[in-house]
Amino acid sequence: MNLSEEERTFSVSLEKTGDYAFDVDFGLDRVPALRVDEPRPLGAGGGPNASMMLAAAVGDCLSTSLLFCLSKARAEVRGMKTNVEGRLVRNERGRWRVAELSVELVPDMAAGGEAQLNRCSDLFEDFCIVGKSVEQGIPLRIRVRRPSS
Repeated sequence: MNLSEEERTFSVSLEKTGDYAFDVDFGLDRVPALRVDEPRPLGAGGGPNASMMLAAAVGDCLSTSLLFCLSKARAEVRGMKTNVEGRLVRNERGRWRVAELSVELVPDMAAGGEAQLNRCSDLFEDFCIVGKSVEQGIPLRIRVRRPSS
């Protein structure tokens, strides 16, 4: 695959380890695989499911985007808590879909950082790769390949 200077790729690998459980390998040195699983009664609930991973990805992206903006503005951030709440609904065919993610970011800042927070609150979302990609809708290219004999 030839990529322009404005393109990058990434990949993760999943391997089935139980009924509906998979270990996700991010291909990063010294980072163990992450177990994902469906909740009971379908799976064993041995890890987060895909909807929770999506919420975590959006929450992490928004959190790091806000932190990056605040650091560039020289604001002192002592910590941050981010909560993401997802809402699942059934579509017209009765299939569950993530209908909405509500994200609340609460930076713990030193006194006097209100101006930087106000400025960054107007900017940071646009730099969140995952949040903006989900918001715009990501095309999926899906292929089921038969194993070689």
